[in-house]
Amino acid sequence: MNTYIGTKIINAKSMTLGEYNDLRGWKTLPNGNPAQEGYLVEYTDGGEPNHPDFIGYISWSPKEVFERAYRLVQGLTFGAAIEALKGGKRVSRAGWNGKGMYLWLLSEAVVPVEWIKEPHLKEIAENSEEKTVHCLPSIRMYTTNAHGRKAVLTGWLASQTDMLSEDWYIIE
Repeated sequence: MNTYIGTKIINAKSMTLGEYNDLRGWKTLPNGNPAQEGYLVEYTDGGEPNHPDFIGYISWSPKEVFERAYRLVQGLTFGAAIEALKGGKRVSRAGWNGKGMYLWLLSEAVVPVEWIKEPHLKEIAENSEEKTVHCLPSIRMYTTNAHGRKAVLTGWLASQTDMLSEDWYIIE
């Protein structure tokens, strides 16, 4: 077998093995312990739903296994915040001074020349074989500019404090 490391954003709630089996309409196996603590886990980022009451694929995980693999979406590390961005979420930090500030990931895109208004980019696109500009993904920030106006910062860069902080959270 190969070794894997994973990062996923999931929904979960505390549930014993017996409660999970009841939910699924299953009988607990003879060597199973219905009182064993654990979690109902719902994966909403892929996989067909396997129960009519859920929009994602559900499974059960023993408490010890689950708690080593997952933590609440509060007080995230920078790495977990980046994974959330890659998963299409918006993130922020509790330690930021401005209210309403957050980050999101703008995906990679190919922009046709007719959509481009900025003169230098338009020139690049017009001189390319494909008549497009290939835009790499970038992290954007919704923030307050120097004049107190809400603004978008293109190409946000993390500070040392941002990278070492564990007060990141996902914006619902």
